[in-house]
Amino acid sequence: MTEPRTLYQKIWASHVVATPDPSDDKLLYVDRHLVYEVTSPQAFEGLRQAGRTVRRPDLTLAVADHNVPTEDRARGIDSIRDPLSRLQVETLESNARGVGVRYIPLTSRRQGIVHVVGPELGLTLPGTVIVCGDSHTSTHGAFGALAFGIGTSEVEHVLATQTLVQRASRNMLVRVTGALGTGVTAKDVVLAIIGRLGAGGGVGYVIEYAGPVIEALDMAGRMTICNMTIEAGARAGLIAPDETTFAYLAGKPLAPTGVELELAKDYWCNLRSDPDARYDAVVEIDGAAIEPMVTWGTSPDAVTTIGGVVPDPGQEPDAGRRAQIERMINYMGLEPGQPLAGLPIDLVFIGSCTNSRIEDLRAAARVIGGRRVAPNVRALVVPGSGMVKAEGEAEGLDRVFVEAGFEWRDAGCSMCLGLNPDRLQPGQRCASTSNRNFEGRQGPGGRTHLVSPAMAAAAALSGCLTDARALAR
Repeated sequence: MTEPRTLYQKIWASHVVATPDPSDDKLLYVDRHLVYEVTSPQAFEGLRQAGRTVRRPDLTLAVADHNVPTEDRARGIDSIRDPLSRLQVETLESNARGVGVRYIPLTSRRQGIVHVVGPELGLTLPGTVIVCGDSHTSTHGAFGALAFGIGTSEVEHVLATQTLVQRASRNMLVRVTGALGTGVTAKDVVLAIIGRLGAGGGVGYVIEYAGPVIEALDMAGRMTICNMTIEAGARAGLIAPDETTFAYLAGKPLAPTGVELELAKDYWCNLRSDPDARYDAVVEIDGAAIEPMVTWGTSPDAVTTIGGVVPDPGQEPDAGRRAQIERMINYMGLEPGQPLAGLPIDLVFIGSCTNSRIEDLRAAARVIGGRRVAPNVRALVVPGSGMVKAEGEAEGLDRVFVEAGFEWRDAGCSMCLGLNPDRLQPGQRCASTSNRNFEGRQGPGGRTHLVSPAMAAAAALSGCLTDARALAR
């Protein structure tokens, strides 16, 4: 009789092709490889120097997203003014063309953030192993795929062999029970989870998310949850595929169709943890107790509810943690005990691989309700792909945002990180739907508060951090 296994253990076992001896490492087969302009140039150069070719160019997708501007995209490569950024994108184009890897050019309607584009194309499928030289590859775990970020040397190894040496992780189950209250979103759920686990609480684990709250989420919400798994230190996040997953994949360009789809679904239906499977750690969270969340510090686990206050480091008994809290408060320009609600902001950013899908934009647009962005605020909406942008425009979301005073941009990573023209100036405070609030993440000296799309829209209208539920109509 087969021992009960978790979803992670099932995917892992089905992809082991060799065991290097003597070692606990395994050689895993990689089903899909995503590359972008920042971490791939050295990998392709390494192949050339070694005289190697790309083993399976048909299983690799190349997209430029981190360094690309989000304006004037019709000019393609000529829209990039920064010489280094332009060189990186030109190098990616040249490398992809030279080895026959599929590349999505800047002028394509399909272009966008790699972790948005992959699922849109149907490249992301349940039960697969997906890697990319970017930590937020964990996004694809929403489909029941084992997806994780890798380093540049590993990118080269995958290009050359379509395999990767890995050591098995421990299993953690995070079960979110009950039901979410009105106005509480997937972003609030994952921030609450990270706040509970801590920035290092998931180190060494692959986290499986389950429970009625997770099952009720649409695919955009599930991708948000898995996207930020890395912010708790975990290797990857997983959600078992179900009818919601299958409905999303139906009709995607690269997804199975017809008889192949039916056969695939038969397999996908078995991609769930066995009832008696054992986890190394189990965490239960009451979904009904989660409220709209906002970060106050420079780590995603420095988070509280919108009704909360900045912590007092004097109340922290651990000296190391006390010093960390003091540093975060000083950097963020806050005071112990200061309420988060009402804190003035300078910018709002709605976008990133965490929250730039059509569902995210709809949620933000619903909050606007004919109101306008506060005079002291600059607000950007950056769709995650050209397809999301086109769908938003077909629904009239662009008019809702523009008439309210938002900037409606082209697709890209944008203000998630300071590698392109969209960045904060020193001292500016931003309500952001992105995934990281590290020091200088959105620009040197910039101060970031992570929130949901609805909360970001509410902040734009109010000019300060605000409970979006108070603006609901």
